Amino acid sequence: MPTPPLAGGTAGPTHLRPLLETVLTALHDGATRRNGPLPAGGPDTVTHHTRTTTGPVLPDNGTGPHHALRTLVTALTEGAADPAHPHCAAHLHTPPLALAAAADLAASALNPSMDSWDQAPAASALEADLTRTLATEIYPHTPHPDAVITTGGTEANQLALLLARERHGPLQTICAANAHHSITRATWLLGLPRPVVIPAPRGVMDPTALHDALTTLTGPLLVTATAGTTDTGRIDPLDHIAGLTTTHGADLHIDAAYGGPLLLSPTHRHLLTGLHRAHTVTLDLHKLGWQPASAGILAVPDHHHLAPLHHHAPYLNADDDTEAGLPDLLGRSLRTTRRPDALKIAVTLQALGRDGLADLIDRTLTTAHHLADLIDQHPHLQLYARPTISTVLFRPTGTDDTHVATIRRTLLDQGHAVLGRAHADGRLWLKATLLNPHTTPEDHHRLLTLVTHTATRTRTTPAPAPRPAAPPAPRTPAPHTTPEGSNPR
Repeated sequence: MPTPPLAGGTAGPTHLRPLLETVLTALHDGATRRNGPLPAGGPDTVTHHTRTTTGPVLPDNGTGPHHALRTLVTALTEGAADPAHPHCAAHLHTPPLALAAAADLAASALNPSMDSWDQAPAASALEADLTRTLATEIYPHTPHPDAVITTGGTEANQLALLLARERHGPLQTICAANAHHSITRATWLLGLPRPVVIPAPRGVMDPTALHDALTTLTGPLLVTATAGTTDTGRIDPLDHIAGLTTTHGADLHIDAAYGGPLLLSPTHRHLLTGLHRAHTVTLDLHKLGWQPASAGILAVPDHHHLAPLHHHAPYLNADDDTEAGLPDLLGRSLRTTRRPDALKIAVTLQALGRDGLADLIDRTLTTAHHLADLIDQHPHLQLYARPTISTVLFRPTGTDDTHVATIRRTLLDQGHAVLGRAHADGRLWLKATLLNPHTTPEDHHRLLTLVTHTATRTRTTPAPAPRPAAPPAPRTPAPHTTPEGSNPR
Protein backbone atom coordinates (compact mmCIF):
# COMPACT_ATOMS: atom_id res chain seq x y z
CA MET A 1 0.00 0.00 0.00
CA PRO A 2 1.45 3.43 -0.91
CA THR A 3 2.14 5.96 1.80
CA PRO A 4 -1.13 7.89 2.42
CA PRO A 5 -1.04 11.54 1.27
CA LEU A 6 -1.16 14.47 3.68
CA ALA A 7 -3.76 17.22 4.01
CA GLY A 8 -1.27 20.11 4.23
CA GLY A 9 1.10 21.76 1.81
CA THR A 10 0.41 22.82 -1.74
CA ALA A 11 -0.54 19.27 -2.71
CA GLY A 12 -2.95 18.86 0.21
CA PRO A 13 -6.04 20.31 -1.50
CA THR A 14 -5.51 18.03 -4.48
CA HIS A 15 -5.49 15.00 -2.20
CA LEU A 16 -8.47 16.26 -0.18
CA ARG A 17 -10.80 17.06 -3.07
CA PRO A 18 -11.74 13.49 -4.11
CA LEU A 19 -11.95 12.41 -0.48
CA LEU A 20 -14.32 15.27 0.29
CA GLU A 21 -16.56 14.20 -2.58
CA THR A 22 -16.76 10.76 -0.99
CA VAL A 23 -17.53 12.30 2.42
CA LEU A 24 -20.23 14.61 1.05
CA THR A 25 -21.89 11.73 -0.80
CA ALA A 26 -21.80 9.62 2.35
CA LEU A 27 -23.33 12.44 4.41
CA HIS A 28 -26.17 12.70 1.90
CA ASP A 29 -26.74 8.95 1.64
CA GLY A 30 -26.71 8.44 5.41
CA ALA A 31 -29.19 11.25 6.01
CA THR A 32 -31.46 9.88 3.28
CA ARG A 33 -31.44 6.41 4.83
CA ARG A 34 -32.18 7.81 8.27
CA ASN A 35 -35.02 9.97 6.94
CA GLY A 36 -35.69 11.69 10.23
CA PRO A 37 -34.17 13.43 13.24
CA LEU A 38 -32.56 10.24 14.59
CA PRO A 39 -32.47 6.51 13.77
CA ALA A 40 -35.41 4.37 14.82
CA GLY A 41 -35.18 1.36 17.09
CA GLY A 42 -33.44 2.57 20.21
CA PRO A 43 -29.92 1.91 21.52
CA ASP A 44 -29.72 -1.86 20.91
CA THR A 45 -30.96 -1.62 17.32
CA VAL A 46 -28.73 1.32 16.44
CA THR A 47 -25.64 -0.24 18.01
CA HIS A 48 -26.20 -3.56 16.24
CA HIS A 49 -26.80 -1.89 12.87
CA THR A 50 -23.78 0.39 13.22
CA ARG A 51 -21.44 -2.46 14.10
CA THR A 52 -22.67 -4.75 11.34
CA THR A 53 -22.45 -2.06 8.66
CA THR A 54 -19.04 -0.69 9.61
CA GLY A 55 -17.16 -3.93 10.18
CA PRO A 56 -14.03 -4.15 12.32
CA VAL A 57 -12.45 -0.82 13.21
CA LEU A 58 -8.94 -2.26 12.91
CA PRO A 59 -8.81 -4.97 10.22
CA ASP A 60 -5.62 -6.85 9.39
CA ASN A 61 -5.70 -5.40 5.87
CA GLY A 62 -6.92 -1.86 5.28
CA THR A 63 -9.97 -1.26 3.11
CA GLY A 64 -8.62 1.93 1.50
CA PRO A 65 -9.55 5.57 2.08
CA HIS A 66 -12.70 5.82 -0.04
CA HIS A 67 -14.22 2.59 1.25
CA ALA A 68 -13.46 3.49 4.87
CA LEU A 69 -14.82 7.02 4.51
CA ARG A 70 -17.92 5.87 2.64
CA THR A 71 -18.65 3.06 5.10
CA LEU A 72 -18.07 4.86 8.38
CA VAL A 73 -19.39 8.31 7.45
CA THR A 74 -22.54 6.79 5.98
CA ALA A 75 -23.07 4.67 9.09
CA LEU A 76 -22.41 7.58 11.43
CA THR A 77 -24.80 9.82 9.51
CA GLU A 78 -27.50 7.18 9.29
CA GLY A 79 -27.23 6.69 13.04
CA ALA A 80 -26.94 10.35 13.97
CA ALA A 81 -29.21 12.63 15.94
CA ASP A 82 -29.24 15.45 13.39
CA PRO A 83 -29.62 18.91 14.96
CA ALA A 84 -30.38 20.32 11.51
CA HIS A 85 -33.70 18.41 11.51
CA PRO A 86 -36.49 20.63 12.87
CA HIS A 87 -37.72 17.82 15.16
CA CYS A 88 -34.30 17.39 16.80
CA ALA A 89 -34.69 19.92 19.58
CA ALA A 90 -33.83 18.32 22.90
CA HIS A 91 -30.62 20.02 23.92
CA LEU A 92 -28.35 23.02 23.40
CA HIS A 93 -27.06 21.04 20.43
CA THR A 94 -26.86 23.44 17.55
CA PRO A 95 -27.00 22.76 13.81
CA PRO A 96 -23.65 24.24 12.71
CA LEU A 97 -23.52 26.70 9.86
CA ALA A 98 -22.09 25.28 6.64
CA LEU A 99 -19.49 28.04 6.48
CA ALA A 100 -18.33 27.27 10.05
CA ALA A 101 -17.99 23.57 9.22
CA ALA A 102 -16.02 24.46 6.07
CA ALA A 103 -13.69 26.64 8.15
CA ASP A 104 -13.28 23.74 10.58
CA LEU A 105 -12.08 21.60 7.68
CA ALA A 106 -9.36 24.15 6.94
CA ALA A 107 -8.36 24.16 10.61
CA SER A 108 -8.06 20.37 10.55
CA ALA A 109 -6.05 20.37 7.34
CA LEU A 110 -3.60 23.02 8.55
CA ASN A 111 -3.58 21.57 12.09
CA PRO A 112 -1.99 24.48 13.97
CA SER A 113 -1.33 23.64 17.60
CA MET A 114 -2.11 26.63 19.77
CA ASP A 115 0.55 26.02 22.42
CA SER A 116 3.51 27.80 20.80
CA TRP A 117 3.91 30.52 18.19
CA ASP A 118 6.16 28.42 15.95
CA GLN A 119 3.29 25.93 15.50
CA ALA A 120 0.63 28.56 14.84
CA PRO A 121 2.00 31.91 13.64
CA ALA A 122 -1.09 33.31 11.89
CA ALA A 123 -3.56 31.32 13.99
CA SER A 124 -2.21 32.84 17.20
CA ALA A 125 -2.62 36.36 15.79
CA LEU A 126 -6.17 35.58 14.63
CA GLU A 127 -7.06 34.09 18.00
CA ALA A 128 -5.77 37.18 19.82
CA ASP A 129 -7.87 39.45 17.60
CA LEU A 130 -10.97 37.28 18.02
CA THR A 131 -10.77 36.96 21.80
CA ARG A 132 -10.18 40.69 22.17
CA THR A 133 -13.18 41.41 19.93
CA LEU A 134 -15.54 39.12 21.83
CA ALA A 135 -14.29 40.35 25.21
CA THR A 136 -14.96 43.93 24.12
CA GLU A 137 -18.58 43.00 23.33
CA ILE A 138 -18.96 41.84 26.93
CA TYR A 139 -16.82 44.57 28.55
CA PRO A 140 -17.23 47.62 26.29
CA HIS A 141 -16.10 50.12 28.95
CA THR A 142 -12.76 48.66 30.04
CA PRO A 143 -9.53 49.45 28.15
CA HIS A 144 -8.01 45.98 27.96
CA PRO A 145 -10.62 43.20 28.08
CA ASP A 146 -9.53 39.73 27.04
CA ALA A 147 -10.77 36.16 26.72
CA VAL A 148 -9.52 32.63 26.26
CA ILE A 149 -11.03 29.93 24.10
CA THR A 150 -12.27 26.80 25.84
CA THR A 151 -13.87 23.51 24.90
CA GLY A 152 -17.23 24.83 26.08
CA GLY A 153 -19.17 26.18 29.00
CA THR A 154 -18.00 23.53 31.45
CA GLU A 155 -14.30 24.30 30.95
CA ALA A 156 -14.98 28.04 30.99
CA ASN A 157 -16.84 27.78 34.31
CA GLN A 158 -14.01 25.72 35.77
CA LEU A 159 -11.48 28.35 34.67
CA ALA A 160 -13.62 31.09 36.22
CA LEU A 161 -13.57 29.34 39.60
CA LEU A 162 -9.85 28.67 39.24
CA LEU A 163 -9.12 32.36 38.64
CA ALA A 164 -11.28 33.31 41.62
CA ARG A 165 -9.42 30.82 43.80
CA GLU A 166 -6.09 32.26 42.66
CA ARG A 167 -7.29 35.77 43.54
CA HIS A 168 -8.65 34.95 46.99
CA GLY A 169 -7.58 31.47 48.10
CA PRO A 170 -10.12 28.75 49.03
CA LEU A 171 -13.23 30.87 48.65
CA GLN A 172 -16.87 29.88 49.12
CA THR A 173 -19.07 29.70 46.02
CA ILE A 174 -22.73 30.68 46.09
CA CYS A 175 -25.06 29.61 43.30
CA ALA A 176 -28.79 29.12 42.83
CA ALA A 177 -30.63 25.85 42.34
CA ASN A 178 -30.81 26.67 38.62
CA ALA A 179 -27.01 26.72 38.15
CA HIS A 180 -25.30 24.39 35.69
CA HIS A 181 -23.92 21.18 37.18
CA SER A 182 -20.40 22.19 36.13
CA ILE A 183 -20.26 24.73 38.98
CA THR A 184 -20.49 22.03 41.65
CA ARG A 185 -18.12 19.82 39.70
CA ALA A 186 -15.58 22.64 39.41
CA THR A 187 -15.54 23.13 43.18
CA TRP A 188 -14.80 19.41 43.55
CA LEU A 189 -12.01 19.49 40.96
CA LEU A 190 -10.44 22.56 42.58
CA GLY A 191 -10.70 21.30 46.16
CA LEU A 192 -13.11 24.09 47.12
CA PRO A 193 -16.05 23.77 49.52
CA ARG A 194 -19.30 22.64 47.96
CA PRO A 195 -21.37 25.60 46.77
CA VAL A 196 -23.98 27.13 49.00
CA VAL A 197 -27.13 26.63 46.94
CA ILE A 198 -29.89 29.22 47.35
CA PRO A 199 -33.45 28.96 46.02
CA ALA A 200 -34.46 29.73 42.46
CA PRO A 201 -38.23 30.24 42.56
CA ARG A 202 -39.68 30.81 39.11
CA GLY A 203 -36.44 29.41 37.70
CA VAL A 204 -34.15 32.34 38.58
CA MET A 205 -31.93 33.22 41.52
CA ASP A 206 -33.79 34.77 44.45
CA PRO A 207 -32.09 38.12 45.26
CA THR A 208 -33.46 38.13 48.81
CA ALA A 209 -31.92 34.72 49.48
CA LEU A 210 -28.68 35.93 47.93
CA HIS A 211 -28.65 39.00 50.20
CA ASP A 212 -29.19 36.76 53.22
CA ALA A 213 -26.35 34.43 52.16
CA LEU A 214 -23.95 37.30 51.50
CA THR A 215 -24.81 38.79 54.89
CA THR A 216 -24.38 35.52 56.78
CA LEU A 217 -21.34 33.93 55.15
CA THR A 218 -17.80 35.05 55.93
CA GLY A 219 -14.54 34.95 54.03
CA PRO A 220 -14.03 35.48 50.31
CA LEU A 221 -17.18 34.73 48.30
CA LEU A 222 -17.90 34.06 44.64
CA VAL A 223 -21.46 34.32 43.35
CA THR A 224 -22.20 32.46 40.12
CA ALA A 225 -25.28 33.64 38.21
CA THR A 226 -26.80 32.15 35.07
CA ALA A 227 -27.86 33.80 31.82
CA GLY A 228 -29.77 31.02 30.12
CA THR A 229 -30.44 27.89 32.17
CA THR A 230 -30.37 24.46 30.57
CA ASP A 231 -33.87 23.57 31.78
CA THR A 232 -36.00 26.65 31.03
CA GLY A 233 -33.57 29.09 29.40
CA ARG A 234 -34.30 31.74 32.02
CA ILE A 235 -31.90 34.54 32.94
CA ASP A 236 -31.11 35.57 36.49
CA PRO A 237 -31.63 39.27 37.43
CA LEU A 238 -28.01 40.05 36.57
CA ASP A 239 -27.90 43.75 37.38
CA HIS A 240 -29.59 43.25 40.76
CA ILE A 241 -27.19 40.40 41.57
CA ALA A 242 -24.20 42.52 40.50
CA GLY A 243 -25.36 45.29 42.83
CA LEU A 244 -25.57 42.89 45.77
CA THR A 245 -22.12 41.43 45.12
CA THR A 246 -20.64 44.93 44.89
CA THR A 247 -22.27 45.96 48.15
CA HIS A 248 -20.97 42.88 49.98
CA GLY A 249 -17.53 42.79 48.35
CA ALA A 250 -18.08 39.41 46.65
CA ASP A 251 -16.83 38.40 43.21
CA LEU A 252 -19.33 37.61 40.45
CA HIS A 253 -19.14 35.05 37.67
CA ILE A 254 -21.92 34.87 35.08
CA ASP A 255 -22.45 31.66 33.15
CA ALA A 256 -23.85 33.03 29.89
CA ALA A 257 -22.98 29.94 27.86
CA TYR A 258 -26.49 29.89 26.39
CA GLY A 259 -27.68 33.48 26.55
CA GLY A 260 -24.44 35.37 25.96
CA PRO A 261 -24.86 35.81 22.17
CA LEU A 262 -28.00 37.88 22.83
CA LEU A 263 -25.51 40.74 23.19
CA LEU A 264 -25.28 40.77 19.39
CA SER A 265 -29.02 41.38 18.97
CA PRO A 266 -30.22 44.99 19.46
CA THR A 267 -33.68 43.52 20.07
CA HIS A 268 -32.70 41.19 22.89
CA ARG A 269 -29.46 42.48 24.45
CA HIS A 270 -31.44 44.21 27.22
CA LEU A 271 -31.97 40.74 28.72
CA LEU A 272 -28.28 40.79 29.66
CA THR A 273 -28.20 44.16 31.42
CA GLY A 274 -25.49 43.98 34.08
CA LEU A 275 -23.40 41.32 32.32
CA HIS A 276 -20.42 43.69 32.09
CA ARG A 277 -20.28 43.95 35.90
CA ALA A 278 -19.08 40.36 36.31
CA HIS A 279 -15.46 39.47 37.08
CA THR A 280 -15.69 36.62 34.56
CA VAL A 281 -18.22 35.61 31.89
CA THR A 282 -18.73 32.28 30.14
CA LEU A 283 -19.86 32.26 26.52
CA ASP A 284 -20.44 29.20 24.35
CA LEU A 285 -20.82 29.68 20.61
CA HIS A 286 -21.60 26.05 19.88
CA LYS A 287 -25.00 26.83 21.36
CA LEU A 288 -26.65 30.06 20.18
CA GLY A 289 -23.71 30.72 17.84
CA TRP A 290 -24.13 27.86 15.35
CA GLN A 291 -20.54 26.66 15.58
CA PRO A 292 -19.32 23.06 15.42
CA ALA A 293 -18.17 21.99 18.87
CA SER A 294 -16.13 23.17 20.48
CA ALA A 295 -16.33 26.95 20.71
CA GLY A 296 -16.36 28.14 24.33
CA ILE A 297 -15.10 31.46 25.68
CA LEU A 298 -14.15 32.79 29.11
CA ALA A 299 -13.95 36.59 29.16
CA VAL A 300 -12.39 38.93 31.73
CA PRO A 301 -12.47 42.74 31.97
CA ASP A 302 -8.67 43.08 31.97
CA HIS A 303 -6.06 40.87 30.33
CA HIS A 304 -3.98 40.88 33.53
CA HIS A 305 -6.72 38.84 35.20
CA LEU A 306 -5.57 35.86 33.11
CA ALA A 307 -2.03 36.00 34.54
CA PRO A 308 -2.55 33.03 36.91
CA LEU A 309 -2.85 30.78 33.84
CA HIS A 310 0.77 31.43 32.92
CA HIS A 311 2.86 28.29 32.75
CA HIS A 312 6.51 27.75 31.79
CA ALA A 313 7.77 24.90 29.63
CA PRO A 314 11.21 25.64 28.14
CA TYR A 315 10.57 23.77 24.90
CA LEU A 316 7.47 25.89 24.21
CA ASN A 317 8.06 29.33 25.77
CA ALA A 318 11.71 29.68 26.68
CA ASP A 319 12.47 32.96 28.44
CA ASP A 320 14.91 34.14 25.80
CA ASP A 321 12.39 33.42 23.03
CA THR A 322 9.74 35.40 24.85
CA GLU A 323 12.16 38.26 25.49
CA ALA A 324 13.04 38.23 21.80
CA GLY A 325 9.40 38.79 20.90
CA LEU A 326 7.89 35.34 20.29
CA PRO A 327 4.38 35.34 21.77
CA ASP A 328 3.85 33.10 24.80
CA LEU A 329 0.70 31.04 24.19
CA LEU A 330 0.79 28.64 27.14
CA GLY A 331 -1.05 31.13 29.34
CA ARG A 332 -4.00 31.10 26.94
CA SER A 333 -5.31 27.78 28.20
CA LEU A 334 -4.83 24.98 30.72
CA ARG A 335 -4.53 22.67 27.72
CA THR A 336 -1.30 22.23 25.79
CA THR A 337 -2.18 20.96 22.32
CA ARG A 338 -5.44 22.55 21.20
CA ARG A 339 -7.19 23.22 17.92
CA PRO A 340 -7.50 26.67 16.29
CA ASP A 341 -11.19 26.98 17.11
CA ALA A 342 -10.87 30.73 16.57
CA LEU A 343 -10.88 30.23 12.79
CA LYS A 344 -14.46 28.99 12.40
CA ILE A 345 -15.74 31.64 14.82
CA ALA A 346 -13.88 34.43 13.04
CA VAL A 347 -15.10 33.24 9.63
CA THR A 348 -18.69 33.30 10.90
CA LEU A 349 -18.40 36.76 12.46
CA GLN A 350 -16.81 38.22 9.35
CA ALA A 351 -19.14 36.52 6.88
CA LEU A 352 -22.37 37.49 8.65
CA GLY A 353 -21.40 40.70 10.43
CA ARG A 354 -23.44 42.20 13.23
CA ASP A 355 -26.61 42.43 11.16
CA GLY A 356 -26.45 38.83 9.98
CA LEU A 357 -25.79 37.45 13.45
CA ALA A 358 -28.59 39.56 14.94
CA ASP A 359 -30.95 38.27 12.27
CA LEU A 360 -30.09 34.64 13.07
CA ILE A 361 -30.64 35.22 16.78
CA ASP A 362 -33.90 37.09 16.28
CA ARG A 363 -35.25 34.49 13.85
CA THR A 364 -34.47 31.70 16.27
CA LEU A 365 -36.15 33.39 19.21
CA THR A 366 -39.16 34.17 17.02
CA THR A 367 -39.56 30.48 16.19
CA ALA A 368 -39.63 29.70 19.92
CA HIS A 369 -42.41 32.21 20.52
CA HIS A 370 -44.35 30.81 17.59
CA LEU A 371 -44.15 27.31 19.03
CA ALA A 372 -45.26 28.66 22.40
CA ASP A 373 -48.26 30.32 20.73
CA LEU A 374 -49.29 27.04 19.10
CA ILE A 375 -49.03 25.16 22.39
CA ASP A 376 -50.94 27.85 24.26
CA GLN A 377 -53.77 27.60 21.73
CA HIS A 378 -53.82 23.79 21.60
CA PRO A 379 -56.71 22.17 23.52
CA HIS A 380 -54.64 19.14 24.55
CA LEU A 381 -51.32 20.74 25.45
CA GLN A 382 -50.14 22.88 28.35
CA LEU A 383 -47.41 25.53 28.06
CA TYR A 384 -45.13 26.01 31.05
CA ALA A 385 -44.25 29.66 30.37
CA ARG A 386 -43.33 32.06 27.61
CA PRO A 387 -39.76 31.40 26.44
CA THR A 388 -37.01 33.71 27.68
CA ILE A 389 -34.57 32.68 24.96
CA SER A 390 -35.50 29.69 22.79
CA THR A 391 -36.45 26.94 25.24
CA VAL A 392 -40.10 25.90 25.34
CA LEU A 393 -41.50 23.55 28.01
CA PHE A 394 -44.85 21.85 27.51
CA ARG A 395 -46.77 18.67 28.26
CA PRO A 396 -50.01 16.99 27.23
CA THR A 397 -52.89 17.89 29.50
CA GLY A 398 -54.38 15.32 31.83
CA THR A 399 -51.25 13.20 32.12
CA ASP A 400 -48.68 12.37 34.78
CA ASP A 401 -44.88 12.51 34.84
CA THR A 402 -44.49 8.81 34.03
CA HIS A 403 -46.57 9.25 30.90
CA VAL A 404 -44.59 12.34 29.87
CA ALA A 405 -41.35 10.34 30.12
CA THR A 406 -42.93 7.51 28.12
CA ILE A 407 -44.00 9.90 25.36
CA ARG A 408 -40.46 11.22 25.05
CA ARG A 409 -38.87 7.78 24.92
CA THR A 410 -41.46 6.53 22.42
CA LEU A 411 -40.69 9.40 20.06
CA LEU A 412 -36.97 8.61 20.42
CA ASP A 413 -37.47 4.89 19.86
CA GLN A 414 -39.52 5.50 16.73
CA GLY A 415 -37.04 8.03 15.38
CA HIS A 416 -39.76 10.67 15.09
CA ALA A 417 -38.52 13.44 17.38
CA VAL A 418 -35.79 14.33 19.85
CA LEU A 419 -37.26 16.29 22.75
CA GLY A 420 -35.62 16.92 26.09
CA ARG A 421 -37.01 16.69 29.59
CA ALA A 422 -36.99 19.19 32.43
CA HIS A 423 -38.45 19.41 35.92
CA ALA A 424 -40.16 22.68 36.78
CA ASP A 425 -42.77 23.51 39.44
CA GLY A 426 -42.55 19.94 40.69
CA ARG A 427 -43.56 18.35 37.39
CA LEU A 428 -41.86 16.81 34.38
CA TRP A 429 -42.12 18.67 31.06
CA LEU A 430 -41.15 17.98 27.49
CA LYS A 431 -38.46 20.43 26.43
CA ALA A 432 -37.96 21.87 22.95
CA THR A 433 -34.69 23.78 22.69
CA LEU A 434 -35.00 25.62 19.39
CA LEU A 435 -31.70 26.54 17.73
CA ASN A 436 -32.54 26.08 14.05
CA PRO A 437 -33.36 29.39 12.34
CA HIS A 438 -34.74 27.48 9.32
CA THR A 439 -37.56 25.87 11.31
CA THR A 440 -41.00 26.70 9.86
CA PRO A 441 -44.52 26.91 11.34
CA GLU A 442 -45.35 23.70 9.47
CA ASP A 443 -42.48 21.97 11.29
CA HIS A 444 -44.00 23.07 14.60
CA HIS A 445 -47.45 21.80 13.64
CA ARG A 446 -46.04 18.39 12.68
CA LEU A 447 -44.05 18.16 15.91
CA LEU A 448 -47.07 18.88 18.09
CA THR A 449 -49.15 16.40 16.11
CA LEU A 450 -46.52 13.74 16.75
CA VAL A 451 -46.59 14.52 20.46
CA THR A 452 -50.38 14.43 20.81
CA HIS A 453 -50.79 11.27 18.73
CA THR A 454 -48.04 9.57 20.72
CA ALA A 455 -49.67 10.68 23.96
CA THR A 456 -52.94 9.07 22.87
CA ARG A 457 -51.35 5.81 21.72
CA THR A 458 -49.15 5.38 24.78
CA ARG A 459 -52.06 6.11 27.11
CA THR A 460 -54.16 3.28 25.67
CA THR A 461 -51.48 0.78 24.68
CA PRO A 462 -50.32 -1.61 27.40
CA ALA A 463 -46.66 -1.33 28.28
CA PRO A 464 -44.47 -4.04 26.69
CA ALA A 465 -43.50 -6.95 28.88
CA PRO A 466 -40.09 -6.47 30.51
CA ARG A 467 -37.13 -8.25 28.96
CA PRO A 468 -35.80 -11.31 30.75
CA ALA A 469 -33.11 -10.33 33.18
CA ALA A 470 -29.57 -10.98 32.01
CA PRO A 471 -27.55 -13.46 34.07
CA PRO A 472 -25.50 -11.71 36.73
CA ALA A 473 -21.95 -10.84 35.74
CA PRO A 474 -19.07 -12.29 37.76
CA ARG A 475 -18.35 -10.10 40.73
CA THR A 476 -15.11 -8.16 40.58
CA PRO A 477 -13.77 -5.65 43.09
CA ALA A 478 -15.03 -2.16 42.25
CA PRO A 479 -12.38 0.50 41.68
CA HIS A 480 -12.13 3.27 44.22
CA THR A 481 -14.03 6.37 43.09
CA THR A 482 -14.65 9.73 44.67
CA PRO A 483 -18.29 10.88 44.50
CA GLU A 484 -18.84 14.04 42.52
CA GLY A 485 -18.83 17.08 44.76
CA SER A 486 -16.84 15.45 47.56
CA ASN A 487 -13.37 16.54 48.55
CA PRO A 488 -10.93 13.74 47.60
CA ARG A 489 -8.32 14.85 50.10
